[in-house]
Amino acid sequence: MRLRNLIPFAVAALALTACGSSDTPSAAVPESVSAADLAKVTLKVGDQKGGQKSYLEAAGLLKDLPYKIEWSTFTSGPPLLEAASAGAIDIGSVGNTPPLFAAAANAKIAVVSAQKGDVSSDALLVPEDSPLRSIEDLRGKTIGVAKGSSAHGLILTVLNAAKLTPADVTLSFLQPSDAFAAFTQKKLDAWSIWDPYTTQALRDTKARVLIDGTGTSGGGKPNTEAGPDSLASGYGFLVAGKAALADAGKNAALRDYVVRYAKALNYAKTHVEERATAWSKETGLKPEVALEAAQRGLDRPIKLDDTVIADEQKLADAFVAAKVLPTKFTFADFVDNRYAADVAAVAESGAQK
Repeated sequence: MRLRNLIPFAVAALALTACGSSDTPSAAVPESVSAADLAKVTLKVGDQKGGQKSYLEAAGLLKDLPYKIEWSTFTSGPPLLEAASAGAIDIGSVGNTPPLFAAAANAKIAVVSAQKGDVSSDALLVPEDSPLRSIEDLRGKTIGVAKGSSAHGLILTVLNAAKLTPADVTLSFLQPSDAFAAFTQKKLDAWSIWDPYTTQALRDTKARVLIDGTGTSGGGKPNTEAGPDSLASGYGFLVAGKAALADAGKNAALRDYVVRYAKALNYAKTHVEERATAWSKETGLKPEVALEAAQRGLDRPIKLDDTVIADEQKLADAFVAAKVLPTKFTFADFVDNRYAADVAAVAESGAQK
């Protein structure tokens, strides 16, 4: 178990209930903490619009919670992890880059589970009439991106591929809604972003994909996961605050929540329309935009193994080499695998469908 910088304590056990013949995923049942004690727990979950909550609602996994959930909405991963480190929330889902910025700041967080999905929706967009035709053309241009987000990671790898550095461009750090407005007003030469914003921009502004996470110019094909030539890993993570992990009641609730979310991801893969409906309802996206984004590809739970950790370390080292992050650090120090076996069981069951 990779559990450095964390205070050892007894971990509550969990029995996973099999999915059975029902089409709706079953819940996990914590054993070591009594039902009465668990009922007193309020799990504070940080979410991004259309994220965890909509996945869980689509799968019907918010109906039988043995604890309470208090939701908080964030514009992107970095502020969510700041809240987790401060103890304002207990857990939340982010892309592959926010944990690196949090780790570099020695935040009080730990990655507790992983997921992976389509990378063609991670894209560098340009206006339809833009003269930019190759990534080498980015030199001297202004690129909108949410600082510390997975889109920031994509920018770094794209620039590296073009033998450019962040100093060769102007990065305009904007949250997605502000970046969308700036992009539509032609105040940005390019925009690095993820779904559903990618799909929305392609449909509503006739944006063009300069390059996407698959490394393909002009856009990748739906359901394309990261390959050897990809510029994005497709990783996402559930990240918990260390204070929550050190609390017995919240630890039991976290274990249950992590498993529920993994099951919700599996459910969405085989129930795309239900996922799209929940996504549209929560975000206000046009139903057709939500459906197209969902059809493009959805995440699946994966093992938080040495390969994932090594890939994240490579990205961290690239940020340090580019002087975006100040100091080299060990990503494994910010990984807590106490729920690994539980998530692996869900991941395996989903892979068999």
